Amino acid sequence: MSLASKDLREEIIEYCLASMRYGLNFNTQGNISVRLPEHDAIVVTPTDLEYDKMTPDDLVVVGYDGTILEGNRGPSSEVTVHQVVYQRRPDVNAVVHSEPVYSNVFGALGRPIEGVLVNMVIYTRGAVPIMPFQQSNNSSFGEAMCDVMGERNAVIWGNHGLLTVGPNLRDAFKTSIAVESAAKVQHAALSIGTPHVLEYDKLGFTSAL
Repeated sequence: MSLASKDLREEIIEYCLASMRYGLNFNTQGNISVRLPEHDAIVVTPTDLEYDKMTPDDLVVVGYDGTILEGNRGPSSEVTVHQVVYQRRPDVNAVVHSEPVYSNVFGALGRPIEGVLVNMVIYTRGAVPIMPFQQSNNSSFGEAMCDVMGERNAVIWGNHGLLTVGPNLRDAFKTSIAVESAAKVQHAALSIGTPHVLEYDKLGFTSAL
């Protein structure tokens, strides 16, 4: 019996395909993982495989120590970053890394995505900070990124992409969509004026709209 259930594997593939429909990923970019706490492991998308060609059997189960427990492919090259997130954030059970265009615009500028939309602020717990560009296939990057992200649920990788987290895969994915939507609005607002920015601590919301 697999350490990652059939339903969970199918859910991950569904969100992989959804990320393409929403324009969050292209080619073989991006990766998704979910924590398997009962096995001290995570299930993660494989490296170098397009989402629309991926099947549930292509997903890889990796132990917290890096051991491949299940899978015929290699895990994402950024699996160590995911592992650091799970070590640093016990509240996180899912990680989504994507390459949305407008979020990447702000990453290329080294400019945070501010709280221009209320849903984003609630999901992310504030403005989305920028992790300066580094090679992202190692745990050192993961540690530095977690320092930048703090208790927020999103961080932009400078010149590279977006990473969002959540208590489950649905919430982590919703946060990716919310950040990209806010990035589009901020980009447009800046072209005609100065956007009004919301502050998470002053909103008073305790759940997403």
